[in-house]
Amino acid sequence: MRTRSLPTINEVNILFLVLGLVLLIFGSMVQQRDLYIGVLITEYIFILAPNLIYLKMRGYSLKNVLGLNPITVRQIIQIFLIMIFAYPMAVFLNYIILILVNSVSPAMPIGVPVPTNLMDYLVGLLVIAVTPGICEEVMFRGTMQSAYSRMGDKKAILISALLFGMFHFNLLNLLGPLFLGIVLGIIRYKTDSLYGSILGHTINNGIALTLGFLLTGLSENIQEITEQAPLIPEGLQLIITLVMLGSWALFSFVVLYLLLRNLKGAGNITSMDDDTDMEDSSTEPEESEMESINISWAPIVVIAGIFIFLNYRYFFLI
Repeated sequence: MRTRSLPTINEVNILFLVLGLVLLIFGSMVQQRDLYIGVLITEYIFILAPNLIYLKMRGYSLKNVLGLNPITVRQIIQIFLIMIFAYPMAVFLNYIILILVNSVSPAMPIGVPVPTNLMDYLVGLLVIAVTPGICEEVMFRGTMQSAYSRMGDKKAILISALLFGMFHFNLLNLLGPLFLGIVLGIIRYKTDSLYGSILGHTINNGIALTLGFLLTGLSENIQEITEQAPLIPEGLQLIITLVMLGSWALFSFVVLYLLLRNLKGAGNITSMDDDTDMEDSSTEPEESEMESINISWAPIVVIAGIFIFLNYRYFFLI
């Protein structure tokens, strides 16, 4: 795919800034009224629609930019396993941030409502798992990663993952999404298909929702056991939890690496571990073209500044 058929980096940076501001101003308003309806409005109207309208108005091919190519049954199975082993690492990274923030200011992560019955669970899967899987992947692994591939695929994966993490505007939920963004970016690259990263994103959110749903039924029993158990100093509890999560995450990361290494793509898509560096791939522009690209990082800096200000105000000025 030739770079001239892709959106420019400056265009997607401006799009990122505009949608970030819309999300902050209007997204919180609609989600405060009704979370599920607000999420649907935020994802489909504030994120998905502007991305698709922008691509069509600029005359870009949705199939080429987004990578709307089919994936195989084998890839579906591989992606399912990849996301199962990526989830513990994301949880561990978010837990590290929680510990660091709590050392300065008491903080608790804000999650989605846990479903208490089967109907709520099924609705939650549609709203919390499938919807962000589609809408956010179109924006980050589709529009953003394709545009940044002008700088080389490694940088495209890392930058789009960083933007994905910042887009959550929550310090406690930064490293987990950033890590998952890298994993999803690799899936998108290796399969040459947005459907792969959509599936991965949906599976990740589905795992979180499913675990919450299953643990809800056990919460009363867990509380009884906790009350009867001998008191453990808070510091020791922290260390035990950290060691357990860290061990789980380390094992999962090793398996995840092997799974990603063996994820096979189609056509001329090469492995991340091939001797040929990704930055030498067909999406890499020639040196003369790179010199002509004057990238404006101002939109990203603005969003980063807002991210820092909001989290500093929320966690450290309370």
